Amino acid sequence: MTDTFKLGFVCVQNAGRSQMATAFAERERTHRGLEDHVEIITGGTHPAESVHEVVVEIMNERGIDLSDRTPREVSAEELDACDVVATMGCSTLELDADVEVHDWALDDPDGAEIDEARRIRDTIQGLVEELFDEVEASLEESA
Repeated sequence: MTDTFKLGFVCVQNAGRSQMATAFAERERTHRGLEDHVEIITGGTHPAESVHEVVVEIMNERGIDLSDRTPREVSAEELDACDVVATMGCSTLELDADVEVHDWALDDPDGAEIDEARRIRDTIQGLVEELFDEVEASLEESA
């Protein structure tokens, strides 16, 4: 495999869903040995000051520490350079026609009861794994 696949994970605040998706994607990339073939970016249209506490807590349950992450703003140019952008159900982004957009329509874990936040986390993990199945197949086809 010589191609590179660029994935973007976006939500408004970049403090919950997109942070979880990014962390699961980073783990999936390593697990599948795709570090040299998959680039991951994340951001928000109006980033928060910090990752939501409930998100840090429930990701720690999966052995992933998000306490040192800082939400950031993402530009349309960054996203237009992606092959696939996953939005979390809260975006009105207008992206280049060549970008494949997956709108995952997820509830916001901020302010949710802990069990609901865990359900959202588990849904995100499954969606990321499915996305990586697609990415891996695409990379293998182009090899």
